[in-house]
Amino acid sequence: MAHAPVAPRRERRERREPGELFGAGFSLFADMLLVGLLTSLACLPVVTAPAAFAAASAALRRTAAHGVQLRAGTYLTELRAHLSVRSLALGLLPPVLALIVLVDAALVRAALPGAAVMAPALALLVLGAAVLALRASALCAPHRLSAREALLRAAADPRGTLLLTGAVLLSVVLAWAIPLLLPLLPGPLAFAATAVDLRAQAPAPES
Repeated sequence: MAHAPVAPRRERRERREPGELFGAGFSLFADMLLVGLLTSLACLPVVTAPAAFAAASAALRRTAAHGVQLRAGTYLTELRAHLSVRSLALGLLPPVLALIVLVDAALVRAALPGAAVMAPALALLVLGAAVLALRASALCAPHRLSAREALLRAAADPRGTLLLTGAVLLSVVLAWAIPLLLPLLPGPLAFAATAVDLRAQAPAPES
């Protein structure tokens, strides 16, 4: 008695489709862990933070374009490519901004006149600076790091800017609630910035 042919087992997809940022299974989780740790390590000198986030976005773009998983070598290659005098000079802005925030926060706690207005204004300033920095790092992957271009892109894509703002706020909540997650948070932030930028560049569907 002849047996019916057994249907071939569906081949497991090891590669991603070109342009697919979020792979199947746990590849997204693994990529976020890897890029988060690498970006955190690259940010340790502080002045290398712009290059570190730009390298994360560029590495994610490359993996999405070629349909492969993220590798540490890919990130390190992009990091070397984005390290420059300009990026290191821009890396001085985060500590300067942090110093200004600490001084203003101390003034707010001193109960000086206008503190009720200064506190939310300060929070919005920091939030806006973080969103623009992520926009700039995502744009730096194919282009040059530019705050002006990031501001124009943020204004032209308010929905994407709102999504990125939500990602920053969620990261702040996670860092406050679970401080141990702090070294991993650059990964999701880089993913969010890259996904928002790729979404803005995607062609509109035909009606």
